[in-house]
Amino acid sequence: MAENAGGHGRLPAHFSAPGSASFTDFLGVAAPDLLPSRRRDLPAGIVDAPHGTTIVAVTHADGVVMAGDRRATMGNVIAQRDIEKVFPADEYSCVGIAGTAGLAIEMVRLFQVELEHYEKLEGAVLSLEGKANRLSTMIRGNLGMAMQGLAVVPLFAGYDLDMGAGRIFSYDVTGGRYEEHSFHSVGSGSVFARSALKKQFRDDVDEAQAVRLAVDALYDAADDDSATGGPDLTRRIFPIVMTVTADGLRKLTDDEVGAVVDAVVAERMTNPGG
Repeated sequence: MAENAGGHGRLPAHFSAPGSASFTDFLGVAAPDLLPSRRRDLPAGIVDAPHGTTIVAVTHADGVVMAGDRRATMGNVIAQRDIEKVFPADEYSCVGIAGTAGLAIEMVRLFQVELEHYEKLEGAVLSLEGKANRLSTMIRGNLGMAMQGLAVVPLFAGYDLDMGAGRIFSYDVTGGRYEEHSFHSVGSGSVFARSALKKQFRDDVDEAQAVRLAVDALYDAADDDSATGGPDLTRRIFPIVMTVTADGLRKLTDDEVGAVVDAVVAERMTNPGG
């Protein structure tokens, strides 16, 4: 840690200066070059980098389920077969990434610290609306990168402790925030995933049915979108699935997701269209 102007080895003034409970705001003063949106080492023009798709979210009677495929692409090349695109944001929310994979993962990590920092300073958990707004601000700060082709478009979902229900929020590259109802999907395969969900979703689905709907939707997305990876039965690479309820966030195990995938694939053997 650098010494202060007086040379007494004390923390710089910004560590004790009054301000908001936002870690991103603090980092913007203390070390702005560490923010994903402030990178100075990128070349001019469009940058080619691995991209991740597709993310789906489905609400159910007790909360919300989010799932993401495992493929990252760079142009026509599969850059990675087992990337993780769905992450816990905190105990009661999760975030899925679509767009530039590396930058999106950095943004998610910063978002996780942002929520934990707020909770430690304020002694209370930020409301789900507040979390959605914080993520919106971070995406807006990345607009310059998006103009270079490094767009990040996450999907955010969680359990609203005040409302007692699962909620879903989508975004655009400018940071615009939109609440979605029942289900939503983002990424290159989102059109096909949403079409599948539109036909199968019912208001009274439970958690297990919501997981099945999410896996089914990802299967349909992979069937028509080359950038979306379908279940890899040979390598046993399955979608990442998380569920959020009043009891908190839980990531389904590979065995749990594998059982759902096996059922979906078995059904598609006789009915390929679902």
